[in-house]
Amino acid sequence: MRILLADDHPLFREGVKPVLEKLDPDAEIIEAVDFPSAFEAMRHGGEMDLALLDLYMPGMSGIDGVIRFRAMFPDIPLVILSASEQLDDMQKPLAAGALGYISKSSSSDMILGALRRVLAGGVYTPPSLLDRDDDEAAAAAAAAVGKRYPALSGRQIQVLRHLAKGSSNRQIGEALDVTEGTIKLHVAAIFRILKVNNRTEAVLVAQKMGLDGDD
Repeated sequence: MRILLADDHPLFREGVKPVLEKLDPDAEIIEAVDFPSAFEAMRHGGEMDLALLDLYMPGMSGIDGVIRFRAMFPDIPLVILSASEQLDDMQKPLAAGALGYISKSSSSDMILGALRRVLAGGVYTPPSLLDRDDDEAAAAAAAAVGKRYPALSGRQIQVLRHLAKGSSNRQIGEALDVTEGTIKLHVAAIFRILKVNNRTEAVLVAQKMGLDGDD
């Protein structure tokens, strides 16, 4: 496995390498210190299996770097590793095509789990983005996974996340402070949008979206 690790802080790069080696003991880690060197490594460093980028590095603004990376290397799984936990900083890269956003304050086990999820074809959405209850955050969560499922509303994503935890309609209604009948309507709409026939199939989709609530 070949992994691009782009971050302008040498201590962070050294600290995250042992985590990456748990993905694959034989992993080759190619380092970059800013967006220009990251793009150079991608162009001339051989085929990569995974790219990890800090959001704030020299060379260009973070979101512009994400957009450019996705345009240049659309088939490479891209994950953002950032110290920022601002709503916009989490939402925009995911909406632009990053498959994960991981806070640098995360434990090594959480980082490893998130990367394994992405490599398995899923999307890692940070819990702090999904756990917020206000309308703005619900819209952010919708944007984060809406690239693949654009018809899902923020509320439907919240319901789907509870489905993935195994909650009943009554339990979901209590958690979201709405009636059980309202949840039944949301569940029916989710089945229709995701083109699934039952809760089990919906949960499988939720796992691919990173909404299974394991973290």
